[in-house]
Amino acid sequence: MAKQQCVKAACPNRTYATEPERLVDTYADTILRVCYTYLRSTQDAEDICQDVLLKVLQRPQRFFSADHERAWIIRVAANACKDLLKSRGTRATVALDDAPEPASAPHATEAQLTAQSRSVLQSVMNLPANYRVAIYLHYYEGYSIKQIAELVGASESAIATRLSRGRTMLRPVLKGADRDNL
Repeated sequence: MAKQQCVKAACPNRTYATEPERLVDTYADTILRVCYTYLRSTQDAEDICQDVLLKVLQRPQRFFSADHERAWIIRVAANACKDLLKSRGTRATVALDDAPEPASAPHATEAQLTAQSRSVLQSVMNLPANYRVAIYLHYYEGYSIKQIAELVGASESAIATRLSRGRTMLRPVLKGADRDNL
């Protein structure tokens, strides 16, 4: 049975001794990218990624498929990011002048991306959070509107609206990038 298809429902005899390795190999990069999409901070995204992996290990679940497992893990990551963003209001803040420059998004294949792809990704990352998350999950992770609605806890029409408005916000930036590359 393929590694990604081996979920608790399909492999009930699997021990959790190998679980951390499988989870990290399968989901760490996805969790990190989703967290960075929400938080735009490499350090916060790494912290949340570790927390999510620990939560998943501490509370084993049964899943119908690998897709169901992946969706649940992304939902846990999204909720953890939202919790962190809510708590920032009570945490100490740093003046913008004292803050370090933001780190670039951690991405295993970033060196392979073309300049245009990096420009598009940067434009997506500059969108407001609701639009950024919807655009990222739809175009970069390949989720449908219905799946995104379930993941982020919004209605399908709200996600469709966010995608439409996000594309509208990206259109002028991307048209300008096309002219620059000609």
